[in-house]
Amino acid sequence: MPIINRVEKLREHVDEILLNKNNDRDRRMAYVHLYGVAQACAMIAKKRKVDIELAIMAGMLHDLYTYKRKDEVRHLGMEAIQEVIKNHRLDGTTWLHEVLPKWGLTTDEETKILCDAIQGGVSKDKKALELEKVVNDANVLQFYFYNPIDPEINFDEKRIEKLISEFGLTLQ
Repeated sequence: MPIINRVEKLREHVDEILLNKNNDRDRRMAYVHLYGVAQACAMIAKKRKVDIELAIMAGMLHDLYTYKRKDEVRHLGMEAIQEVIKNHRLDGTTWLHEVLPKWGLTTDEETKILCDAIQGGVSKDKKALELEKVVNDANVLQFYFYNPIDPEINFDEKRIEKLISEFGLTLQ
């Protein structure tokens, strides 16, 4: 029996959702952000000796609900979209608790760890806390490296510098 690459199977589910997005700009941003965060998660997890497979999965999933739901409420206007963004961590993990078992890619324990890490601030589990830090740091790096020269974006330079120096790099 062949080994199932859970990351690739997860990407198939993510791609199915993103390919059905109506807004081309949102679809592009969703791909760039989710895949970018997942790649940054892999790099950070490897360096910090955190479960790399779960880290990539968390990166792929962390904002998936937001991108999916924004299309569903777009016709209701900007307030509805802002509400989705405001509640995205809790609503997203509630949704993930429903869909991950259907996709059959994670154990119950892994689903809980992923959801706790994505929601943030809810778990005392060491694996979930480590994963939460990886996802949060990967998110920061993805936003920064997407366009580090954008004058409109107010980056936390000290945090960026600390993260970059963790990998032996500098901002100069």
